[in-house]
Amino acid sequence: MIATIIVALIVGCIVGPLARLILPGRQNISLPATIGLGAVGSLVGSFVGANFLGTEGSQFSFWGLILGTVFAIIAVVAYLAITGRNNKAVR
Repeated sequence: MIATIIVALIVGCIVGPLARLILPGRQNISLPATIGLGAVGSLVGSFVGANFLGTEGSQFSFWGLILGTVFAIIAVVAYLAITGRNNKAVR
């Protein structure tokens, strides 16, 4: 269980920036916030994968990465909606 959480947090460092690359437009989010949102998405993705897809025994799975990316995208969109930051660059 602890190893799964640690791996999910490490994968979150990759999933957060990947989620921002997938989203259209520019997001006004700092790098630490991006990594944090990726970690949250990765943890939720590994939880969903373990409970619904049966990936409990593996520390890293393809579906965990896909679900982590999807939930990181949702986390970035929710963060932008809650903080009221728009996707337009400040000029």
